[in-house]
Formats: sequence, C-alpha cells, structure tokens
Amino acid sequence: MASCGLVGIALLWPSQQQMLPQRIPVALDIESFVLPAEQMMAESGVAIRPDYVKTIVSGDTLSGLFLDANVDHQTMYKVLEADLNILALDTLKPGNIIRFWLDDSGQLTQLELYFNAARQVVFSRYEEGGFNVEEINIDGIWQNRSLAGDIQGSFYLSAQRVGLNAADIQRIESLLKEKLNFARDLRAGDTFSVLMSEQYIDGEVTGNRDILGVNIQRGRNSINAYQNSDGNFYDEQGRSLARAFQRIPLEKNYRISSRFNRHRHHPVTGRTAPHNGTDFATPVGTKIVAPGDGIVSLVTDHRYAGKYVVIEHGNKYRTRYLHLSKALVHKGQRVSRGQVIALSGKTGRITGPHLHYEFHVNGRPVDPMKADIPMASKLSNKQMNEFAQLVKVRKMIMGQS
Repeated sequence: MASCGLVGIALLWPSQQQMLPQRIPVALDIESFVLPAEQMMAESGVAIRPDYVKTIVSGDTLSGLFLDANVDHQTMYKVLEADLNILALDTLKPGNIIRFWLDDSGQLTQLELYFNAARQVVFSRYEEGGFNVEEINIDGIWQNRSLAGDIQGSFYLSAQRVGLNAADIQRIESLLKEKLNFARDLRAGDTFSVLMSEQYIDGEVTGNRDILGVNIQRGRNSINAYQNSDGNFYDEQGRSLARAFQRIPLEKNYRISSRFNRHRHHPVTGRTAPHNGTDFATPVGTKIVAPGDGIVSLVTDHRYAGKYVVIEHGNKYRTRYLHLSKALVHKGQRVSRGQVIALSGKTGRITGPHLHYEFHVNGRPVDPMKADIPMASKLSNKQMNEFAQLVKVRKMIMGQS
C-alpha cells in the first residue's frame, strides 16, 4: 500500500512546465554556465580589485557615491544614460554594494551594482566613451518551505512569529483583501499556513522569495489562494483573486510611435540598443491608467527617463511608465486596474511627447502588445484540471487534508 501511495503522489505531481513559478530545485553547478564576476573582469582586462567599494546606507546619494569614488559628474551622466533601459541605479537601497574601477588616468572603466547573489548590473566603458550595460540574473535553486501558525493578537504579529516578513504579510493581505478583513474577521485560535519558495545560490539564501499558497482556517471556513503556473493567484475553484490585465495603460487607443525592439537604432544616440517598451504618441497631459491591480514600488525623476512610475503586480509582473509630466500616485500605494496613475508628458531625453510603457515578466521586459498576459478572470476547464492537481500537491506540502 505504501508503494501504491508513492506512485499515486508521483502521478499527481505537476510537470516542470506546470510548476514553473515554484521552480522545483535540482542539482545546479552555477560555475558551469555563469562566469564569476572576478573571472569576467580578469578576461576583459579589468583589474579584479576595485578602486572604490561602498555598501549603500540610508542617506547615500548617487552624486555623493560618484564623488567619493573620484568620478566626475559628466561620467556619472554617461552611466545614467546607459542605464536608461534598465534603470538599475534608481533601485539601489541600503545593503546593496557599488564598486568602481578606474584606469591609470582616473577614468571610470567599470562599475558594478551588486543587489544580491542572484542579480548584478555591470557598466563597462566603450573605447570611444559612453558605457555598455549588462544585467546578470542567476536563477539558482528554489526550495519550498511551509510555515504555519495560529492567530494570537493581530495577523501581522502572528505571521511575523512564524517567519514571514513585512513584504510577505502585505502580499497576503493584498491577495485576500476581497475575502477577509484582517483587522476584524480573525479570532484567537484561527489558523493559517503559507507555502514559500526561497532562492539559494551556492547554498546561501539570496533573500528572493515567492508565495505559492496561502490558507486561513476560520472554524469550518477556509480562505485560500494558490499561485498557478501563469504566476497569478486563484482560489480552489479557479477564480482569479485579481482582475485581469488590460492590454494598454490608456483610456483610449493612441498611435504607436515606436514598438518593442531588442535591436533598435536609437534616434538620439545613434547606437543600436534594445527598446524595452512601447511608445504611444500621447499629447502632454494624457491620462495614464494602471493596466492591472498592483502596488506602486517607485516614483522618481531621472535625467534621461524623466518622471516615471513603477508598479508591481504580484511577484511575476511589473509595469513601468516613462517621460511623465505628473505622477498621481506615491510609493507604497495600492492601485486598481483602470485607476489614473499619471499624466503623460515629454520629460527626460526624448524627441517629442509620448508615453514609454514597459511590461516585465519575471524581471525581464517583454512586448506588451504581444505577450501572453492574464486577460481572463477564471480558469478554463483544461486549465482547471491542471490547477486542481497543483493545488492537491501544495495542500499536502502545507499539511492540509
């Protein structure tokens, strides 16, 4: 009987394709396909030891970091120009590391941003001046961990006690906000369980983590959410917990002036560089709307990208809006699909007023006009069969019947 049970579990276990967001851990030798940063630098002729290294702390500014490294503002602007397609410098936060390499004449030859073991961004100087930028992302190994507890006091404190952080708790509350009032509905003795997936590189946790399943038990009532292979969350009946995306972030259609193109000839610099978004020929002041529910992660002003806004739509999807005349949201704000978030403009380095719109999936830009993004609020019958198997396995891991 035991062997039959093992066979049954094996048959129910979803395929790698079905469980993509879970990233089932496998043996991984990172060095076999990714060169260590030191080796890359040595092979490119850059000294292994940087001339200036700084761990970012609260209060640091970009201009201050370049000044401390003895790099002039003109060079800093060239780096910012190269960063236009990634906008990594704007996302530096305390704990990240920045490294500068200078040549014998004091000119910046290479700059590295170290966010964690899974993500670095490297700027390398061209011979004729200017900089190339390369983003290094390592998948690593993802391992699952189940956390469970009961309500003693607030849900926030109860979740903290079992190892969930503030971002995890905010994500859970956002997922279930339509089904549960966390401040009013929970009682002492109610239970909860969460299935997490955490990223490891060379045996060390990177800090990147993902929620795969949540269940809150209130007496006989179960409130749950499970992440599907499409990256979205559904309850056990296959009903989406977030409204589907709309294709464009505008209230009506506007002419596309420049399409997504990984090898575009830039009209201003003349270089061949990726155009990671879609440009809409919008007059200044056109209303920009959120294409899906999410949380604003960044509102800032960039020398070349102009005023821009970034929205996180769960862990898988991110949208970005550049060259705005005005942002109408603030960092940390929850937004709903169709909500006006900004007004288009002509800020930054552009040839005319337009909206530059980017859609990212798992940290990588895709063509928002063609990408397979969630457009339905309920799974089809075929999708539901696969999802039911996935939920069954995840409930077993979470210790649910």
